[in-house]
Amino acid sequence: MAIQTTPQLLSQGLALDTSPGAFGALRESTDILDDVEALRDRMDEDGYVFLRGYLDRADVLAARRNLLERIAGQGGLREDADLMEGVLRDRTPVRFEQSVTQRSEPLRKLLKDGPMIAFFTRFLGGEVRPFDFIWLRSVIPGRGTAPHGDSVFMNRGTSHLFTAWTPLGDIDTRLGGLIALEKSHRLDEIRSTYGQRDVDTYCEDDPNASEIQATGKWPWNGQISGNPVELREQLGLRWLTTDFRMGDLLVFTMHTLHASLDNQSVDRIRLSSDTRYQLASEPIDERWVGEDPIGHGPKAMKSIIC
Repeated sequence: MAIQTTPQLLSQGLALDTSPGAFGALRESTDILDDVEALRDRMDEDGYVFLRGYLDRADVLAARRNLLERIAGQGGLREDADLMEGVLRDRTPVRFEQSVTQRSEPLRKLLKDGPMIAFFTRFLGGEVRPFDFIWLRSVIPGRGTAPHGDSVFMNRGTSHLFTAWTPLGDIDTRLGGLIALEKSHRLDEIRSTYGQRDVDTYCEDDPNASEIQATGKWPWNGQISGNPVELREQLGLRWLTTDFRMGDLLVFTMHTLHASLDNQSVDRIRLSSDTRYQLASEPIDERWVGEDPIGHGPKAMKSIIC
């Protein structure tokens, strides 16, 4: 599928190089959906599996409608526009508390039942345990997410953990979807350094250790870089993306470096979710499970000897 690269694609306010050696399209794996060994090999090779149209579009629409109705109920959307277009009243950030996402039955059905769980059951080869925490992204026009890998946020359980990024609407490059750094999961030096860090640990001899423990505020936010252009140049890899549609599913490893394009629309919100899945039989990161997961913060902080 051709990627629409007009206007100039931006990430963190920086223009991406979209020449063939620096930029490309995500490889689709829908043709090998029924071959689980081929899917596993593809994950090992690429660091991701992209399934075009795998999820039920009606389920995605139901989740999208439920979320937009919540935003509209708070006065966040223009009343004279089609609800499902997600046209913002202004550029006030829209945030969802976990209590909201947990109560959204259409969202839970999409992410924790049906085709999603069926895929991971086959791919992982056993009973699946999704994290209870749902990362719901509501991105207004402006900058998206900086480059990072997921391991630094959730590495206290099994390492055999995968992220599912789900577009909750049709997301073209202007609206600003996810970008993945091609084969970055194979960079051993990054895996063994950056990939082993934990955003909720701190040095016990740090002069601000007491404050860090009390507040849960640590100066590192988990980014590997704030500059996606420089990072790509340094690593010599390509940024990959596509024009996403409702029903698409992108699954990737904990060490696949990724970011997002900026939302260059005038007034539309970009909705997506990222959720995590593992075998139920393996250890799980305590920060992201339970009725009210602790997430990041004082309860998650651990000191280490540096």
